Amino acid sequence: MKRNFTRRQRSKIGIRKKVLGTAVKPRLCVYRSLNHIYTQLINDSNGTTLTNASTHSKEIQAELKNAKSKVDRSKIVGSLIAKKALEKNIVSVVFDRSGYRYHGRVKAVADGAREGGLKF
Repeated sequence: MKRNFTRRQRSKIGIRKKVLGTAVKPRLCVYRSLNHIYTQLINDSNGTTLTNASTHSKEIQAELKNAKSKVDRSKIVGSLIAKKALEKNIVSVVFDRSGYRYHGRVKAVADGAREGGLKF
């Protein structure tokens, strides 16, 4: 367990050296816990969070009850973050996978955000 955690931390540090969010093109950060998924749009130049979405969001609770798997829930969260971003006139983002492999739930968030209208 500890080995996997340190591997992710090293990967996360390498990604953060290259990925930077601005006001025009914020960073779409993904955090994946055992049962939930969390996303944020972050402006790194100011150090502020522009908007967020997660499986705890009240707007999508009805949709999440119909979802059969965690991957389906992640796709719904991706579409919600895209909707919130478009409301703030944000069209393009930089994707930060936070050291997780681009597979499964992390990929589902990215796919949901792309289907929602975000470009990255």
